[in-house]
Amino acid sequence: MSTPITPGVTVNGDRLPLTGVAAHTTALDWLRGRGLTGAKEGCAEGECGACSVMVARPGTTSPTEWTSVNACLVPVAALDGQEVVTSEGLGSSSDLHPVQQELAVRGGSQCGYCTPGFVCSLAAEFYRPGRVATDAACDHEHGPNGVDLHALSGNLCRCTGYRPIRDAAFALGSPEDGDALAARQQQPPPEPAPTRITVDGAEFVRPETLTETLALLTERPEAQVVAGSTDWGVEVNLRGRRAPLVVAVDRLPELRELAFRTGYVEIGAALTLTEIERKLNGRVPLLAELFPQFASRLIRNSATIGGNIGTASPIGDAPPALLALDADVVLASPRGDRVVALADYFTGYRETVRAADELIRGVRLPLPLAPLVGFHKIAKRRFDDISSVAVGYALEIADGAVVRARIGLGGVAATPLRAVATEDALAGRPWTEETVRRAAAVLAEEGTPMDDHRASASYRSAMLGQSLLRLFHTHPETHRQEVSA
Repeated sequence: MSTPITPGVTVNGDRLPLTGVAAHTTALDWLRGRGLTGAKEGCAEGECGACSVMVARPGTTSPTEWTSVNACLVPVAALDGQEVVTSEGLGSSSDLHPVQQELAVRGGSQCGYCTPGFVCSLAAEFYRPGRVATDAACDHEHGPNGVDLHALSGNLCRCTGYRPIRDAAFALGSPEDGDALAARQQQPPPEPAPTRITVDGAEFVRPETLTETLALLTERPEAQVVAGSTDWGVEVNLRGRRAPLVVAVDRLPELRELAFRTGYVEIGAALTLTEIERKLNGRVPLLAELFPQFASRLIRNSATIGGNIGTASPIGDAPPALLALDADVVLASPRGDRVVALADYFTGYRETVRAADELIRGVRLPLPLAPLVGFHKIAKRRFDDISSVAVGYALEIADGAVVRARIGLGGVAATPLRAVATEDALAGRPWTEETVRRAAAVLAEEGTPMDDHRASASYRSAMLGQSLLRLFHTHPETHRQEVSA
């Protein structure tokens, strides 16, 4: 494997070497150690956004896109060869960036602890390709300048209040001619750098090819595979987890394809949720409902669909939707690809059928898609929260009757699961409120709802039952077939 003599990261235009950096060192700790202290640690788990920085990533509608990420989660070694901009690189006290200027004049900062993170997240939205002013009616989450406040859904402020921050966001114009960061987006993104860093016996490796990656996993089954690192980063920060070998797969081309093929859609495991959302552009409606409810934009900018499946968490947001879509998981190994139904993939709490030498290459969604879909996430906050219960629906209704039903559940058992009993209670029956109420009573008993700090078993059971009724009543157009028959 060809490896650069000195790994390094370009920060605010200057290339800084990654010398003596341990595999678990986060970009946040490394940046602050270099004197760039604008980004801060608030929660160490990607929830507050005080650590936000911008990274030059491959764009979906432009060659390069400035993408906001949580520096507290990503290993700095994963940024080898990449370009990063921090709040210090956007402007100075004598020459403020437009985002900094608007936040300053509109009172968008008090104690200032969170402000650099807001600046970087809002700057990424400022430079987002396709953001244009609109004369269409706006709401409290979308401004007349095209700014989507969901860009700030992963940033928390405890003292300013959000109105002046919102005012600053909606006051932004467009990048001026000669803006270097805007011009950078029209140039190719940095190439992935093959990386091998060893410090104190622990290694960080970014292989060049899938073949090389699979060979390494076969040789070193104890390796920790990372992509967006939104789960592993929390383990490192809050639980002190360390690994003798960390293998980064987020830039492998074979894991970054999205294609509509004959009979199915294939989504590469290393595509981030934001990339998938923009590439699909609503063509898979159930996933379009999922994306805005999945954590925050900051997390979705890094979190991958393969990682959300690979962690095998019973409260992951993607599995319930994917189960409803009858998804398959494609596992790659030196022996070739193996396709496993997602419904058969999870075997126990954070346990799966994946062998140590296998890697999730992607997921496949069979076509055609069910016409009636819904994704319901019950949590304590609208955004940026862990679900108490998550339900994905995909139903086909014809002539007033349910032809086929698929329902995926999260948060009600040791694994994500299909609500098979409820599916059977719906299939072949008229799509009426009476049928739905009977099936809702079955759904309320699916899984083994548990008591924990997020919700009680009785609450989870009640939410399951109400969820199906909500689906029925929010789609009145599906009732008319039966009425007119």
